[in-house]
Amino acid sequence: DVQLQASGGGLVHAGGSLRLSCALSGFTFDHYAIGWFRQAPGKEREGVSCISSSNRSTYYADSVKRRFTMSNDNAKNTVYLQMNSLKPEDTAVYYCAARTPSGMAPCLVPLRIGMDYWGKGTQVTVSS
Repeated sequence: DVQLQASGGGLVHAGGSLRLSCALSGFTFDHYAIGWFRQAPGKEREGVSCISSSNRSTYYADSVKRRFTMSNDNAKNTVYLQMNSLKPEDTAVYYCAARTPSGMAPCLVPLRIGMDYWGKGTQVTVSS
């Protein structure tokens, strides 16, 4: 049974940092892409970043470039989102999701394309 579990959210002051984790379980796929998404109250879900197991490429939305970094630890089956220089506008519920095609799994734009599995979110609140 494939599951994704996001954790690591919390309350932080503007300029601070948080590291989110997405624990993957039941993953037996040769190729997959993991995306981070966020949804603020009253707004649509937004794709934030993506990492591909196929070509190890990463993608970041313009709003988080040079502030957020994705990485993965295969031994722990966990993907991370390091968030630095946080801003109040980063406040949202953050979700991780996976795309698991039969072939190669590059990150696609928009990131939500083909995401097969979604985890429950973790709240990130940035105070000004």
